[in-house]
Amino acid sequence: MISLLQIRDTVALHGRTDARSLSHQFSAPLPIVEAMLNQLVTMGKLEEVDISSCLSGGCKQCPETQRCAVKSYQLAMKK
Repeated sequence: MISLLQIRDTVALHGRTDARSLSHQFSAPLPIVEAMLNQLVTMGKLEEVDISSCLSGGCKQCPETQRCAVKSYQLAMKK
């Protein structure tokens, strides 16, 4: 069984990742991974990253007409 700590540590290791990648890596159902990511965001451990601008290259070169709505996550910045 996958844990919140494993999810958080994997996001930290990769710097930025999405639910689909984590689901594949842990062989876990996507809805469970998404729920765990949402819980970590609620707890202030992770934050969603705005990848709509595609300036970082994190958009995976999707065609503009497709407008993929992939949420990406990274460790939350300490304030």
